[in-house]
Amino acid sequence: MAHEFYTRTNQKIYFAGLSLDSWRKAEESGSLNAQGLIQAEREASLFHLYGALLGLCHEIAGYYRSPGAGAPRVELILTRPVLDAAPSPELAELVELVEQRETWLACLLEAYAALFEPPRAPVTAKTDPRQPLIETVSVEEQAPVLARAELELWRQNLKSLALRFRESLTEW
Repeated sequence: MAHEFYTRTNQKIYFAGLSLDSWRKAEESGSLNAQGLIQAEREASLFHLYGALLGLCHEIAGYYRSPGAGAPRVELILTRPVLDAAPSPELAELVELVEQRETWLACLLEAYAALFEPPRAPVTAKTDPRQPLIETVSVEEQAPVLARAELELWRQNLKSLALRFRESLTEW
């Protein structure tokens, strides 16, 4: 494999596609361990999408020879101080997407960060002491945080963003 920044971005976008495809197959299989497979593929998809975004940031920083070209995390690159130190239109667009919480890119970063949060029990109001201490809980009631279609949309958005940025980064 060539040692160019874009190869890592392409690889991670491809791997995210493989994870999404495996997720689809797990949903269709209906096997006993389908829920575990779906969760594993959801996390793998997020991991690779984050890696693709980091790769894209490295591409941009590498092209402009910015000081953040070797940063190990997206959050260290997509900040106002980094943008002010080494301005570029591509980085400015990414920073703007990250700063607006309702955008797909901000949602991707939030979902990735949530992977590292410990599980939390839902907050419930005080209950009647006469209620039984042991409750029955159904796994089916817990809807997945992210749908496969949403992650596929993020993948397509990231892919089109990378292609559009590469056109402007190409020297003529």
